[in-house]
Amino acid sequence: MELNNTSAVVTGGASGLGEATARELSARGVKVVLADLNDERGTALAKEIGGAYVHCDVTNTEQVIEAIEAAKAMAPLWSAVNCAGIGWATRTVGKDGAYSSAHDLDLYRKVIEINLIGTFNVCRLAATAMSANTPDVDSMRGAIVNTASVAAEDGQIGQVAYSSSKGGVVGLTLPLARDLAVIGVRANCILPGLIDTPIYGTGPQSDEFKARLGAGVLFPKRLGYASEFATLAAELLANSYMNAESIRLDAGIRMQPK
Repeated sequence: MELNNTSAVVTGGASGLGEATARELSARGVKVVLADLNDERGTALAKEIGGAYVHCDVTNTEQVIEAIEAAKAMAPLWSAVNCAGIGWATRTVGKDGAYSSAHDLDLYRKVIEINLIGTFNVCRLAATAMSANTPDVDSMRGAIVNTASVAAEDGQIGQVAYSSSKGGVVGLTLPLARDLAVIGVRANCILPGLIDTPIYGTGPQSDEFKARLGAGVLFPKRLGYASEFATLAAELLANSYMNAESIRLDAGIRMQPK
């Protein structure tokens, strides 16, 4: 699938995996809309890469449509990459065994709402916009890449909400691809392992912590680079024969219970 002279929406595009993906797509001639909640960083990055920024909560349909329309205003929308998401760590049952200390149900709903429902919200709306594209030689009109996590398969203690949400993203990949085949839109999913993003902070203590995490990776023994996620995302968009796949990007790690 040709990426040059097309547009893309990247959710969570102002930092981390989303920023790296936005930079990679921009380098390939794509006009990128950064859909994020970090206005200052999003605006600055959009200016740097010649794209656009839209303040966007992925669970807000009107804001997602605004991001899609902003992309269409620059070039035909052929790509969407979902990187927006949140994490949470809480055990299902509290230490005191009281009902009140059980996992907060509202927090569980919030993680599902953003990570899973928000991802699908972007998928359904972006695919709708892509359906109006003039098809290429493969009768293709676009492609979507979603972000899950190895926690979808190797969820650790305290990750019930996060793993549930990411397992849902993996689970929607095949039926989504089957749904969208009729309009010529592909859908794939990446399950990142331990990727070095701003979530780990900076400085000597951060570096020491990341080194300890990297020691548990099979090979190479380090955290992944956001750029490695980005090049895989770009390949999943560009490679017309990649469809309905969920791919681990984790250097062979299998997460332990804790």
